[in-house]
Amino acid sequence: MIRTRIVSGAPNWISGMASRSFILTMLAVAVMLSGCAWFGKDKPEKPAQQLIEEGVKEYDRGHYKDALEAFQQLRDWYPFSKYAILAELRIADAHYHLEEYPEAVTAYEEFERLHPRNEAIPYVIYQIGMCHFKQIDTVDRDQSSARKAMETFQRLIRQYPNDPYAKQAAGNLVTCIQSLAGHDFYVGEYYYKRKYYKAALYRFMAVINQYPDVGYHKRALEYIAECQAYKPVEPRAAAD
Repeated sequence: MIRTRIVSGAPNWISGMASRSFILTMLAVAVMLSGCAWFGKDKPEKPAQQLIEEGVKEYDRGHYKDALEAFQQLRDWYPFSKYAILAELRIADAHYHLEEYPEAVTAYEEFERLHPRNEAIPYVIYQIGMCHFKQIDTVDRDQSSARKAMETFQRLIRQYPNDPYAKQAAGNLVTCIQSLAGHDFYVGEYYYKRKYYKAALYRFMAVINQYPDVGYHKRALEYIAECQAYKPVEPRAAAD
């Protein structure tokens, strides 16, 4: 009876503390359980060798999204694995084949930064150039991609002149120059037709001075002669 009276007569603040303590305990348990579930999602489910085998298999089949997923898991779960470097390279290649060129450039550049002495570097530089090359637009459009492709191919040829990829780059370099020269010629004609001869002359001179002859020099020279021969009529002479 005494004990019953003591419990039932306990102050309200004691019972309140007990309730809050219970609630806090349950919250802590809930957080711990959710934390365990969250960490469980990051736990590797497959060994590195299985992931690389799956990635290569899907890549060879042309299933680049599935291959990309396997390679990314391998890179993230086993960054120090002997297969990690291959996975990093194949991630870039998968993006390239999926025509995700900005992502591919980022991955190739990261590979070059992390492994500057790797034997695959000439290939990596070539692929960076190809990512830009694949995005070259018509001569009436912005030529940023053509310029980046040209500069990348030139870097490859300069750094690895005897590498087979440098020879392939040399062939693509002509297309880059044709696009860049063609753009300046196109803009020059635009100005010429509107009688902005000074601006037109500047563009035609760029075709001659900045690029080797890729089919535009002859016509550019003709336009240059016409622009230079033009003499604006003085207002007084026109009035007379």
